[in-house]
Amino acid sequence: MSYTIEPIGFIRSTLIRLEDAPRQGDEGAPDAWLELTPSAASGLGGIRVGDELIVLTWFHLAQRYVLQVHPRGDLNRPLTGVFATRSPDRPNPIGLHRVSVLEIAEQKLCVAPLEAIDGTPIVDIKPVLAASASER
Repeated sequence: MSYTIEPIGFIRSTLIRLEDAPRQGDEGAPDAWLELTPSAASGLGGIRVGDELIVLTWFHLAQRYVLQVHPRGDLNRPLTGVFATRSPDRPNPIGLHRVSVLEIAEQKLCVAPLEAIDGTPIVDIKPVLAASASER
């Protein structure tokens, strides 16, 4: 059985090289643009400046055969299964990024912070749900 994921757009960022990207968005990641394909652009309807979104990306440069890593690349930490880490190297390298919308321009969103490098495919965008009364 196989599945196909089609990008709905691509990240446009000043981060060009993997080694320049912070490990997490809150570790100094810059603003970036989510540039959607023309066929996906109408899906942005209802998104407003200030909204918080979850952006799902495909880490196209990831090593898909990796099942264990030293967390954060620290060899002093024990090998850990990738499903217990945020490593981009994993069988299905899906990135998960919580961002805020800074600007909307036609089929693009400027968001921050985003640690994905320029050219990273966007798989999906979802709104962050408000906490329910029972979670407060």
